Amino acid sequence: MRSKKIRVIDFLWMVFIVLLPSVSYGLHIIGGDVVYRCLGINSDRNEVRYEITFTMYRDSKSQGADFDNPANFGIYRGAGNSWKYVRTITNIYVKDKKDIDINNENPCILVPANVGVQSGTYKFEVTLPIIDESYMISFQRCCRNNTVLNLVDPGGTGAAFTTEITPEAQRVCNNSPVFSSFPPVVICVNRPINFNHSATDVDGDSLVYEFCAPLTAGGSEGTNGGNAQSCNGVTPNPSRCPPPYREVTFRAPNYSFDKPMAGDPLVYIDAETGLIDGSPNVIGQYVVGVCVKEYRNGVLLSSLRRDFQFNVTTCEQAVHADIKASFKDGQDFTINSCGNQTVDFKNLSTDIKYIKSYSWEFDIHGKIETLSSRDATFTFPGVGTYNATMILNRDLAGASECIDTANITINIYPSIDADFSFKYDTCISGPVVFKDLSVSGAGPIERWDWNFGEGKSSVKDPAFEFELPGDKIVRLIAEDINSCRDTIFKTINYFPVPALIVIEPNTFTGCQPATITFNNLSYPIDDTYTLLWDFGDQSFGDDFSPNHLYTETGVYSVKLQITSPLGCKTEKTWRNLIKIVDSPKAGFSYTPEEPNLLFNTVDFKDESFGGIAWQWHFDTVGISLFQNPTFTFRDTGTYVIEQVVLHRTGCTDTAYAYIQILPYVNYLMPNAFTPNSDGLNDEFKPVGYFQGISYYHLSVWNRWGEQLFESDDPNVGWNGQRNNTGDFAPPGVYAYILEYTNGLGERKSEKGQCTLIR
Repeated sequence: MRSKKIRVIDFLWMVFIVLLPSVSYGLHIIGGDVVYRCLGINSDRNEVRYEITFTMYRDSKSQGADFDNPANFGIYRGAGNSWKYVRTITNIYVKDKKDIDINNENPCILVPANVGVQSGTYKFEVTLPIIDESYMISFQRCCRNNTVLNLVDPGGTGAAFTTEITPEAQRVCNNSPVFSSFPPVVICVNRPINFNHSATDVDGDSLVYEFCAPLTAGGSEGTNGGNAQSCNGVTPNPSRCPPPYREVTFRAPNYSFDKPMAGDPLVYIDAETGLIDGSPNVIGQYVVGVCVKEYRNGVLLSSLRRDFQFNVTTCEQAVHADIKASFKDGQDFTINSCGNQTVDFKNLSTDIKYIKSYSWEFDIHGKIETLSSRDATFTFPGVGTYNATMILNRDLAGASECIDTANITINIYPSIDADFSFKYDTCISGPVVFKDLSVSGAGPIERWDWNFGEGKSSVKDPAFEFELPGDKIVRLIAEDINSCRDTIFKTINYFPVPALIVIEPNTFTGCQPATITFNNLSYPIDDTYTLLWDFGDQSFGDDFSPNHLYTETGVYSVKLQITSPLGCKTEKTWRNLIKIVDSPKAGFSYTPEEPNLLFNTVDFKDESFGGIAWQWHFDTVGISLFQNPTFTFRDTGTYVIEQVVLHRTGCTDTAYAYIQILPYVNYLMPNAFTPNSDGLNDEFKPVGYFQGISYYHLSVWNRWGEQLFESDDPNVGWNGQRNNTGDFAPPGVYAYILEYTNGLGERKSEKGQCTLIR
């Protein structure tokens, strides 16, 4: 049978948005109701005393505000749409805060860990004159959760929790009905609710149940300005905001107060029993109002109203029958056993912690044999088809939704044995021919699955040629008409020599001296084979693909011999395969040997031999095709000079040299100067060359250590005045410091004296 057990895997958690006087939202209200208990009548004073109990429910897992503490309640008198304010009951603090057990009695319904409901109770006593009007006691708060589906503007819709005490109830000291339990927090979409929402009445009065419109009070004023205690505020002032309270607005036409959740079948409440049933068919959150009218001798004494929210979500099985099988179709399982009458049944049923018992039933030709373990092993009497069932929690009384069944078909098929033979030439490489020898008690073999390691095949008798030698493990899976399979592995010692030896030199004509790479393309060969190369110049080698250096010109024949690990041999000779031709010898010299920026033209002299053409590269700054070129370098630095020499055979040789172009610094410092404007020796500065320097600084100091002049330009000297524009310095001896950095990055410094003569 198909299981009905459920686990909640997805849900929308109900929250109302409540704005506190401190302008904070209380995303927490689940619902609430107000009841009263008569404590007695004072006939002398014509008064009746009541204990009022307001129970509020909140989401204990949310980050919303806690219960209002304290809370204020309004008392009004009147009837219908006409009510007058009587007084406010202030500073009522919440008591008996506790978590509500929201687990369903069915052990297979799981509640998510992040779902929690907490209740809080406000109690106070009040003495009221017995009058010919009703009293209404109310608590007002804003607002509801924006995600509620069945209301228009739920985020701007508040809540009013009320109870009405009629004149008849006052005169007889009536007690209001009290709801027996709180509705389930989470219900499953497309499944019956089946919740008993009945109430009890200590006076034994008649109770009539109906869906009614929840009441709304307050609004969002005070969140971003305005008066939070206005009638449109988050905490309305009871003295200013009397009843009647507006009813919430349902999203018509799909929802209304009497069909708050719609559904298929429609969600309804039984007027006599208070049972809420029907199957909601849309996932979401729904605000629902339930009213209980209390009658005594046909007279209405009071009306109890509860405002709460259902959360409809997707549910899945918590107990699910499952076994390892060849095929699955829902709860139907097929197990095929090929050649083995003893079958091991692997139980995959979940969730184990909710499974109390396992019941296996095997139908053996009309006789039922049973097992009770989680996994089972059973031996069938022979080839054939058998039926079995595996039932979870079969004897779990009162929890039919925890029971699930797997229907099993067992096919005991004849055995199948895979086998094959093979043949090949052990010395010369070629295809290996395979022959299928598999047999099945069910008839001819239907399918073959060959795996050769280097390739696959699905034909009955394949032929396969391996590219690499070695111990080849070949696998065959044979399958018969019942899809029964058997597997066999065999090892083939495959070490033939190549049927054709193929090599590929990287060149057939080389320039002396030439290194030739012989790329061996022969197969099958690996490092277990012995190779002997004869390069034709009385040199030999044993590498797979060797590199060989030919030092002399000439024409050479090459020979390769290959021996397999089994001793088979093959060889091949390539006549006049390699030709080595003459090469030139590059070389040059240059002058000057230490050029600088002053002497920066360099003459290059060719010293090569065997060349017929020359190409020069002066680093990246120049090129020449002359045999003996001249080149002028414009800047300091190190340059790579490359000479390429071409032989008449087409071979080339290259020579390199590194030339350093040095900076040129050559100067003299005068020991005296005469700044008299006669055009002769009027400035003190170095005389000479400073080509290629990257830093220059000259400073002049008097005997007291005072700097009189400095310059960063070799062409600017001291004219005998302070900083060249101030007072004239007196005749005498002055110290100087000269610093500079040459083109090689070397820091130089010189200190000395000069005499100023006037």
